[in-house]
Amino acid sequence: MSRNVIETVMGGVVLAVAVLFLVFAYSSTGLRSVDGYEVVARFDRIDGLQTGGDVRISGVKVGTILSQSLDPQTYLAEIRMSIDPSIQLPTDTVAVVASESLLGGRFLALEPGGAEEMIPPGGTIEYTQSTPGLEQLLGQVIYSLQSGGREGGS
Repeated sequence: MSRNVIETVMGGVVLAVAVLFLVFAYSSTGLRSVDGYEVVARFDRIDGLQTGGDVRISGVKVGTILSQSLDPQTYLAEIRMSIDPSIQLPTDTVAVVASESLLGGRFLALEPGGAEEMIPPGGTIEYTQSTPGLEQLLGQVIYSLQSGGREGGS
């Protein structure tokens, strides 16, 4: 009987340690969403961006992607994001779809400008830049190599 009690207590200790580890990991990795004011940006392409993804300035997480949709009038991808209220974005801020690594993973990088006026809550980031995909870049390189070979050989 005492063996069953010891096994039960040890199982409880193991579960408690696992829960503590998960709480620590969640709080230290910055996976939680950032509560703040909403801003909108419109892009030609948002390949690889996910709802819940990071919004970063100089590599530091300052926001979270809340939603993505297609504007039916302009056919541009519209990203809604939440920005930390302690961060004020100048009106000439640029939003760029950036890659985390060569293996994939995308995030939204913000490059603040030097304007005096700030984007208000619910405002729009006017300047955006979509990063072409790896396939598109390789296609351009192959095309330019083939075109260059034809011009030099003629």
